[in-house]
Amino acid sequence: MLWIGIASMVMAFVGLTSGYIVSRSYLMEENGWLLFEMPTQFIYSTVVILISSGAMVMAVRSARNGEKGKLTLSLAAALVLGIVFAVLQYSGWGVLMSEGIYFVGNQAGSWFYVLTAFHLLHLFGGWVALLVTFIKAQLGKYTEEDHQGVEMAAIFWHFVDILWICLFLFLAIIR
Repeated sequence: MLWIGIASMVMAFVGLTSGYIVSRSYLMEENGWLLFEMPTQFIYSTVVILISSGAMVMAVRSARNGEKGKLTLSLAAALVLGIVFAVLQYSGWGVLMSEGIYFVGNQAGSWFYVLTAFHLLHLFGGWVALLVTFIKAQLGKYTEEDHQGVEMAAIFWHFVDILWICLFLFLAIIR
């Protein structure tokens, strides 16, 4: 089910990025596409989410080795870093708004907000998965033999990470 969900999420983002490209190509011809720089907060958030994926790699390794303390610590780190990611994204939106780039008023800004907000929605799903996994780890539910929940949460978290990297590169390159 996880892979089916991931496939459907990929299709949703493919559809959104396709809409972005079509809107951009149409409006570029009419000089109606507003070009703006991506705030540096989005670069910082990319680094943070990469580090959080590293924490999830450590969580899976700890679960496989039966290291319960390291498992809960790694899950907590990934969760906190996910929150830092969202705060940085929100801060980046604030920079855009201070520069007069709002959700309404120009399509370039609208598409940017939609794509990044849709990713944050999926990140929220990752937080829920991490929180549930963290609580179960605290309760000692995972063993060396039975740690599938940690593996599944890690797969989804890595997906959210890879998805952001693809979006970040897309938004940085396709201006």
